Amino acid sequence: MMNIAFGQSKYFVDNLSENVKRGQRQKLRRGEWPSFPPIGYVKDPNFRKLVVDPVKGPLVKEIFESYATGQYTLKDLRKASFQWGLVSRTGRPLFQSQIQRMLGSTFYYGLMNFNGEIHQGNHAPLISKELFDDVQKALVRNGKPHKYKKNKFPLLGLATCDRCGCSITAERQKGHHYYRCTKKKGECTEPYVREEKLAGQLKDAIAKVALPADTYQKVLVELAKEAAEASQPVAAMKANIQEKRSEVQGKLDLLLDAHLNRLVTQGEYQAKREALLNEKIEAETKMAQLEAGATGWLEPTQRFFQAAHQADQVAASGDLESFKEMAGKIGSNFRLAAKTLFFSYNLPWSHLAAAAPFCNLRPLRDSNPCYRLEKPMS
Repeated sequence: MMNIAFGQSKYFVDNLSENVKRGQRQKLRRGEWPSFPPIGYVKDPNFRKLVVDPVKGPLVKEIFESYATGQYTLKDLRKASFQWGLVSRTGRPLFQSQIQRMLGSTFYYGLMNFNGEIHQGNHAPLISKELFDDVQKALVRNGKPHKYKKNKFPLLGLATCDRCGCSITAERQKGHHYYRCTKKKGECTEPYVREEKLAGQLKDAIAKVALPADTYQKVLVELAKEAAEASQPVAAMKANIQEKRSEVQGKLDLLLDAHLNRLVTQGEYQAKREALLNEKIEAETKMAQLEAGATGWLEPTQRFFQAAHQADQVAASGDLESFKEMAGKIGSNFRLAAKTLFFSYNLPWSHLAAAAPFCNLRPLRDSNPCYRLEKPMS
């Protein structure tokens, strides 16, 4: 009896396993991911497919773009991802191995690799194939061991000397990092400046354009209101275009039936079909233009304010490499003069700096694009 029971159990388990594998293969053929969503995606229960996570998706893309520059290691990205708020499904910081697997996953540009089988997914790609290839090259480069280990100066390469235009170098003295002009063009009287002083100036500059969590939430509410208001006037126009598109599709179906029943000639069918397809494409183009005109500004504006909220986290972190990275985003033309760092805020960060402190901040899509702020970082 035991042998019979064991045989029945084994048959049931084997049959169940095969059914599960069969179901997974069917999902893959439909372009559906049969497992937990990768980081940066969430399941849409209405359409039974994966969609980009509005919070984590842009952060995953930022990791790919940052690593492709070759200026960051996996350790750097692990630290930065935690500061940005990119965590695992359990809410824990990502391991370096997780980030490495993420950077090597073809899923993020549209191809699903599951149990050695490759399928094209029906999810929206987060990155391009070109960016993925650049990241793979960077992984190969960073995988090679370095023969020499030098002192790491996190703020090196940020600024130039304001007096002579030379690059800024750094050296370690008595346990502290100092930055100075390289003096490659001759004698220069600009003094040394300690790393802690530069770090304090950078933190003040970043904090000026940083959105605290409460202000960031208010901005998101205002953006949602403006998006709803902007989409209302075009709702009726979109309905008319959609009706026109459906009408054209109905004519195409009737034309195909007539062609199959040999009621029209091949030449008549091709000519009429081409005309109807052009009408359909025109309707779809008008629909896309209406949507872009109404809410096309929303996504880049959301990304900007998300970056401003990240600036708040960076300013609080005290990490000098993050300071340098954020400084490169918000400003340009960094120059050292008399131990003071001068710079220009980039657009649209200059508007945010001018609006600080953020009491009644409104979206900036109608701001004056000619404004430019230049100030010393004291």
